[in-house]
Amino acid sequence: MKEKKLGLMSLILMIFTSVYGFNNIPRSYYLMGYAAIPWFVLAGILFFIPFAFMVAEFGSTFRDETGGMYSWMYKSVGPKYAFVGTFMWYTSYVLWMVNVSSGIWVPVSNLIFGEDSTSKWSLFGSEFLSGSRLLGIMAVVFFIIMTYFDTKGIDQIKKVTSVGGTAVLAINIMVVVGSVFMIIARHGQFEQPFHGMESLQVPLNTEYQGSPIMLLSFIVYALFAYGGIEAVGGLVDKTENPKKNFPKGIVISALVIVIGYALLILLVGSFTNYSEILDNDSITLGNVSYVIMSNFAAEFGKIFGATEATQIALAHGFARVYALTMLLALMGAMFTLVYSPLKQLIDGTPKELWPGKMGEIEEDGMPKNAMWIQCAIVCVMVLLISFGGDTMQQFFVILTAMVNVGMTVPYMFISFAFPRFKKMEGLDHSFVAFKTQKSANIWGYIVTLTLLFANVFAVIQPALDGDIKTTFWSLSGPVIFGMAAWIIYSRYEKRHGSKK
Repeated sequence: MKEKKLGLMSLILMIFTSVYGFNNIPRSYYLMGYAAIPWFVLAGILFFIPFAFMVAEFGSTFRDETGGMYSWMYKSVGPKYAFVGTFMWYTSYVLWMVNVSSGIWVPVSNLIFGEDSTSKWSLFGSEFLSGSRLLGIMAVVFFIIMTYFDTKGIDQIKKVTSVGGTAVLAINIMVVVGSVFMIIARHGQFEQPFHGMESLQVPLNTEYQGSPIMLLSFIVYALFAYGGIEAVGGLVDKTENPKKNFPKGIVISALVIVIGYALLILLVGSFTNYSEILDNDSITLGNVSYVIMSNFAAEFGKIFGATEATQIALAHGFARVYALTMLLALMGAMFTLVYSPLKQLIDGTPKELWPGKMGEIEEDGMPKNAMWIQCAIVCVMVLLISFGGDTMQQFFVILTAMVNVGMTVPYMFISFAFPRFKKMEGLDHSFVAFKTQKSANIWGYIVTLTLLFANVFAVIQPALDGDIKTTFWSLSGPVIFGMAAWIIYSRYEKRHGSKK
């Protein structure tokens, strides 16, 4: 039976769902206000669009290879480079699991209480086992349970959690329509006044004002918002008329995503006055989305003349709806990502690389031994960070910084390998986005340098402000896991030579 190919619209939707993340919008507004918008546009031009074309060329040329990005880098540069890059890509998901297993209690709190009360939670009334420490212990228990269920392969739970993706899309539409309605009802007035270029240049967050390095460090948030584009590599040959439709699909979806992020950040300001709603110590990167969504519902009620009590009820009600949506979406993602990146890493690399029984894939397709080792690593990292004695605000800053840096560093390996790949002869370069070697070199290095400088600024900025912990944890993921990958491969080379 002939495989059904993706039309242009289907391709755009697949790219959009792989990349676009609603949570990036309230977080960016909280960090920068309207001044986040130019950084999203810049990251789109210097990273997202050229990088999407690179992975499309890789994916098209190596379409018959099973190892994904490992195969791309192995063929272009060499096995050790490929392994270190792929291992760091995998460990970025480990950092994501550390973040989500700790942060998932914020939507749970919103679902139960209609607001984030996690900072007030304590175990047996103990001051020591409260706040971020308690969240850490709960995260460990949660992740052990998730790993256990995943090793048993419980598909029914995944089916329930897949509803979350559809609900997130519905909330996006609701926010756009509701915001436009409120702007019309207020005769064009924004809750957070928009002053054109001045608003786009001056961050609303005072911490970012007058600090060039702080401003430059924000670009990592924008780069992270475009993550997931590596999944597009395998879609070239599944597209109708790929030479015409694929470049068009990437450009259209990129424009939709860039404009979507910029427009939604602007619309958040239409119903959220920064100093009234977000300028207090109880707001964290973990709960800001719920605060903004609660405020959306309250402001919508105010437009219709609702009483203050009704506005509060609407805020708590919508916080619960949004929390349930995010909980389902996060659970669905967690169930898949506990085993999927690990399985891809083990499948794509030689079995002899892995110590003991770590490289074994069970009959049901699950790398169970490796999953329990992964579980131990995640639990240790969660406890180390949560028992670091930080405030809840700092706890979520560290978790977010770790994920942003950890997930963008591996992209450098792909973009840096691209000019080498372009020089290779005897390959099926049937899909070409970069017509010349010169353009491949220029864009390969532009993307690599954009990622490098953004991450350097993101890592050093907290230390310059006296926050050594955030710098340490941001750097620890790539450094520790990069060294681990180097040691694992070097050990393999000594025993088996450098053959694949």
